[in-house]
Amino acid sequence: MLSQPDHSPLSRRGFLAASAAAGTLLGLALGPARAAGTRPRPFGRYGSPVARRDPRTLYVHPGGAGDFTTVRDAVAAASGSGHTLVIAPGVYRQTVAVDPGRTEMTWIGASEDPCDVVIVYDNAAGTPKPGGGTHGTTGSATTTVQADGFTARWITFANDWLRADHPGTTGTQAVALKVQGDRSAFHHCRFLGHQDTLYADSMALGTFARQYFTHCYAEGDVDFVFGRATAVFDRCHFRTLSRTDLAGAPYGFVFAPSTAGANPLGYLVTRSRVSSEAPDGYYKLARPWVPSSDPTARPMLTVRETRLGPGIDAVVPYANMSDSRPWQNQRFAEYRNTGPGAVVHVPENRPQLSRAQARAHTRETYLGDWRPYA
Repeated sequence: MLSQPDHSPLSRRGFLAASAAAGTLLGLALGPARAAGTRPRPFGRYGSPVARRDPRTLYVHPGGAGDFTTVRDAVAAASGSGHTLVIAPGVYRQTVAVDPGRTEMTWIGASEDPCDVVIVYDNAAGTPKPGGGTHGTTGSATTTVQADGFTARWITFANDWLRADHPGTTGTQAVALKVQGDRSAFHHCRFLGHQDTLYADSMALGTFARQYFTHCYAEGDVDFVFGRATAVFDRCHFRTLSRTDLAGAPYGFVFAPSTAGANPLGYLVTRSRVSSEAPDGYYKLARPWVPSSDPTARPMLTVRETRLGPGIDAVVPYANMSDSRPWQNQRFAEYRNTGPGAVVHVPENRPQLSRAQARAHTRETYLGDWRPYA
């Protein structure tokens, strides 16, 4: 049954608590149960500072039981390539950046439950910076990953900035994760925010960064999965949120790709689902983003074998971000989707792939010789 919108604004603490509870209810991967009477190990099966897996493994614990108490300090110490951060349960309120030189880095949530390890901050695009000006969309990111070969498992990336707390602020984009590196993989992770939650991008227009998200959960309202990466979302769950600041539909858009025109592959959503806490039909599936920095962009989104819940407007599932760049001129397509949000009411509003065309839209073709799913 469709849940009705909750018109009481959540506090930052309530936002995280509610999201954590939702993650448990939605069946995200949990770690193994601990037998009664056994002593908890903050780093699970991944060693400890006194039983280090290898010299390039660093341990993060908010209470001091690791090498570092913050993820940011651990990243700063992990210069070069090939480091692993094992992160103990905790809420890490900080911004973190992985620069291009820190390649092949892995972050592991030690409990193997993404609800336990939360990296969160509350900057928005319109938040003032200490030295003047505002952060902008990119600067609002809680976590920024620019290095190639990055992998995260069982981590929550969150931005808990809320419109209700800042009614006079324009620039309400608030990114939880911006990832730009090639061969970036996220397994059993959560991405929590409202507008512009997950920024799947690349370092430059001519760089076609490949990214893979599997068994992940992302929630938000406006364009909350966006950017120009070649990104595969495999068996993921996208959830649209209710809003208290709008009187009617649409509340927002799940996807806003900005694929470079020269890139043959954009976003692929496969074997996934889209649910909503908003009223039926209050969300569009996508709109194309043609940014001013790349007027030649041709956004690309393929959604296949995915369940679209009643929150998606099945009659008009796509919209324009700019009328000068109509979605019909971009690269949007669907294949064998199910659910009430996937019913084809107006065929010209729902471009469908043929079986032969669908063979070119798989995780294997999008990711090429990189196989993070193997």
